[in-house]
Amino acid sequence: MKVVAQRVSRARVRVGGQTVGEIGTGLLLLVGVGREDGERDAVWMADKVAGLRVFEDAEGKMNLSVTDAGGSILSVSQFTLYGDCRKGRRPSFAEAAPPGEARALYERFNDLLRAKGLKVETGVFGAMMEVELVNDGPVTLIVDSRA
Repeated sequence: MKVVAQRVSRARVRVGGQTVGEIGTGLLLLVGVGREDGERDAVWMADKVAGLRVFEDAEGKMNLSVTDAGGSILSVSQFTLYGDCRKGRRPSFAEAAPPGEARALYERFNDLLRAKGLKVETGVFGAMMEVELVNDGPVTLIVDSRA
């Protein structure tokens, strides 16, 4: 699994002009599922994301997790994270998981985050989405369960 995690002061995702997910302070996660990913990747990624210390403590140091900071998660499926741009001009998505498998693992990942007590909002899997965010910092990290 690949996740681009952005610390945000607010974020929302819209489908067809309707807001389907929205948070205040927290993490916007762009989530990609690869062909080789499974339960172990989802569990590892949920643990990693929930524990990332990217929020500032009283001394201004990045010492708090999203849970510690009282933040929420906006999780948006993003198969294009598996786009391979090394050859030609059109990305290859051969390493992205097929939609049915990707949806199941993406939903499992979100459930694992919820089981940790996090409020998780989502986009609509497979839909054309508009994502709006205010990146706080900016703080943007790339997390890969296979790296």
